Amino acid sequence: MPRVNKLRGIGLLLGALALFVLPVTAGRAQTASSSGDIIEKLAVEAESDIDLAALKQQAADRIKARADAQPQKRPPIAPQLTKLPQIRFDVVFDQDSSLIRPASYQTIGSIADALSDPKLRPYRYLIVDHVESAGRRDQNLILSQRRAESIRDVLVNTFKISPKRLQALGLGEEQLQDVNRPAAPANARVQIIAIGKFETADVAKPATPVAAPKGGAAKKKKR
Repeated sequence: MPRVNKLRGIGLLLGALALFVLPVTAGRAQTASSSGDIIEKLAVEAESDIDLAALKQQAADRIKARADAQPQKRPPIAPQLTKLPQIRFDVVFDQDSSLIRPASYQTIGSIADALSDPKLRPYRYLIVDHVESAGRRDQNLILSQRRAESIRDVLVNTFKISPKRLQALGLGEEQLQDVNRPAAPANARVQIIAIGKFETADVAKPATPVAAPKGGAAKKKKR
């Protein structure tokens, strides 16, 4: 796919330049897998009835109620997500921001290449962002949602992945990836999760009426 490859090339160039002008946060080295590895992990048929609005509300309500204040004792808020085909990867953002640093465009480009492959094109995916336990939980939840949406925007607008195939969910620090070390960088990793088939069938169009034959079928005028 020439257009996707060209866009990925831009991402690679930006990533190379960023190595000289923007330091990567310690402990957050890029972990870009090859497109082949990503395809292998995500090319598994799965179907999940996920209610994103309900999950977002559940996370907000838990924080508002000040439940599970200790991160180490906090149960996952969406354990069903851990059972679906997925990959985890690092995206570097500006501090306390949803602005993606250029160094991460190489990683996102590899994901875009994989999602454009015929093996993955029939499926829908959920982008889930996490934040390590530091600062206020409510602000982390908001920041996490914005970061998930930012990754989705890059995939859609820069790499031309269909927006109908991607959804974004920020879980903040409500589903820690390393419960024993709540402030560890591993808790800020991003997931792409396969959540089901992407329906592409067009709605059936009504049949076009057949025109009446000309000539003999017409009645003769009376004199």
